[in-house]
Amino acid sequence: MFAIVRTGGKQYRVAAGDKIAVEKIDGEAGDTVSLGDILLAGDGGEVKSADGLVVSAEIIAQTRGEKVIVFKKRRRHNYRRRNGHRQSLTLLRILAVGDAKKAAPKKEAAAKAEAAPAAETKAAAPAPEAAKKAAPKAEAPKAETAEKKPAAKKAAPKKEA
Repeated sequence: MFAIVRTGGKQYRVAAGDKIAVEKIDGEAGDTVSLGDILLAGDGGEVKSADGLVVSAEIIAQTRGEKVIVFKKRRRHNYRRRNGHRQSLTLLRILAVGDAKKAAPKKEAAAKAEAAPAAETKAAAPAPEAAKKAAPKAEAPKAETAEKKPAAKKAAPKKEA
């Protein structure tokens, strides 16, 4: 079974076992992701409904593409700019193309379960610091001093001679 999947503004034809390089997707090597934006599905020569289908994939690596040189020039204006660009890519191995119920990734659920306790500990740790910041410090009242402005000197009248 194959599917046409859209991710990162591009479309890919995928089947179970394929390896593809797509625009960067968050995650680390070994994580499982599901690509839900399926445009078309098929089996052999016949087209099937893409409703309720999910493509599950495993992240192989986070990498960068080949360097592309961008060169701009305007003739007779002494204007030249040279820049390079390397696109961030994610290498994926397609695990399964199938129903959302059947292709539910197991590693993703386990990763979320592990992340939940870590989030709780992070939320608990800043609480004492927040309490310290919230408690106002007792400061001795400052003696109020009357602001004295220096007396303006009156200018002596100019003598005319």
